[in-house]
Amino acid sequence: MTNHLVQYPSTKRVFQIFEELNQIPRPSHHEERVADYLCQFAKRLQLPYKRDAENCVVISKPATPGHEGAEPIVLLNHMDMVCVGMNDPLHSPIDAYVENGWMKARGTSLGADNGIGLSMALAVLESQDIVHGPMEVITTTNEEDGMSGASQLSKDFLKGRKVINLDSEDYDTITTGAAGACLQFHRIPVERIPAPGGKRRWYSIRFEGGLGGHSGVDINKGRCSAVVPAWAVLAAIYNEYDFDVASINIGEANASIASSAEIVLCIPSGEGAEFVKQQEDMMNEWLREEYGNNDPDIHCVISKCERQETVINREAFENMMSCLEQIPQGVVKMSDTMKGTVETSNNVGRIVTEDDCIFISTHTRSFIDSDMEELSKQIANVFASYGGKSETVMSAPAWQEDQQSPFLQLTSDTFQDVLGWRPRMVAMHFVLEAGFFVQHYPGIQIASIGPRIVEPHSTSERVELSTVDDIWRVLVELLKRLA
Repeated sequence: MTNHLVQYPSTKRVFQIFEELNQIPRPSHHEERVADYLCQFAKRLQLPYKRDAENCVVISKPATPGHEGAEPIVLLNHMDMVCVGMNDPLHSPIDAYVENGWMKARGTSLGADNGIGLSMALAVLESQDIVHGPMEVITTTNEEDGMSGASQLSKDFLKGRKVINLDSEDYDTITTGAAGACLQFHRIPVERIPAPGGKRRWYSIRFEGGLGGHSGVDINKGRCSAVVPAWAVLAAIYNEYDFDVASINIGEANASIASSAEIVLCIPSGEGAEFVKQQEDMMNEWLREEYGNNDPDIHCVISKCERQETVINREAFENMMSCLEQIPQGVVKMSDTMKGTVETSNNVGRIVTEDDCIFISTHTRSFIDSDMEELSKQIANVFASYGGKSETVMSAPAWQEDQQSPFLQLTSDTFQDVLGWRPRMVAMHFVLEAGFFVQHYPGIQIASIGPRIVEPHSTSERVELSTVDDIWRVLVELLKRLA
């Protein structure tokens, strides 16, 4: 792969490190091997490091000689990734390739979020030519599915108070704020009962080909969450005929817009079975009308399938349908003060039938912490009213920097001087760990930058190579100026 990157010699080592990282499976909650890699990286360079109980790692590097008195600088990244399209995320390496100036992955998410930023930070640690002050490179765990790494950081784990976060995906932007987020897991009790006998038809109802995407960044792009047509087709059948559901499997990751779904059900032979099969054409016509411009490839396939041994009880199914009908999905409110920015949203990431429950995850985001907390509470109350139990897995505060601060102005000036243009300063509707860092380390300042990464959290994830080179040059110059 690196043979295709000769036109970007300054970032050759960045891509080599990224290739090494992509041989190490790193789904959220399973970052031990990446943490091992980082510790070995530090040992090879003879740099001091610390590793905490959550497997977060901070590596320290002394200042370039003559710059020991400069203020310490922190480079921040996370080591986990959203593994989409992987049959075995714990053992599957990523097969990356380059095409028309972009790096992509074959059949899976790429891990550029946040592997490219982490590779940049490690390349800085390794370099003997970059001028910088005292430096700490901190890499957190479970950023994508709960932020437990950042939330559990000890107060003395970090010394620096100026942070360059390399986890931004908008190349022409300095991210100066991020929405807060609440990730909840909901479980509706299920009783498994023997599948009915007699003359019945078994069907698999699938929704495939959706774009999916990031449940924050892409939430206002008019894409189809597979949750929506899955609910619609089940409601249409339920309103006409009795049927039984054996399994539901919707969505790929808690932090993603669901791009696919599969429901296995059975229904008495005859009119009911014919009605189910007719839903394929009806759903595809509706999908074309509703999402043809923004999500053109999502489609419905209904086919006969093998009989299952058990089904879920009718009450559990009805409770699930009622909950999904009552909780919001997608954009809840646009911001009055930030034009074109989503203020509050909610996304249903995954729905899975398990042995004793229907599992449903929701990701609620808002720039206003009290609104996020209130909406999360309302969602939990809906599930409670139908016998469900809710668990808050992560609640991250919103974060907002002073865009006029000398640190952010210096970052903007560096873009101008290196690349010839001044970046936007915006708050983004994704959650960053910055909110936890502000809580843990009073006085901390954070600027978030990064290359152009498109479609993160999906099998279409890709990073534009020229922007990696540009952000690298900005980073090197910014570290020099801060020194």
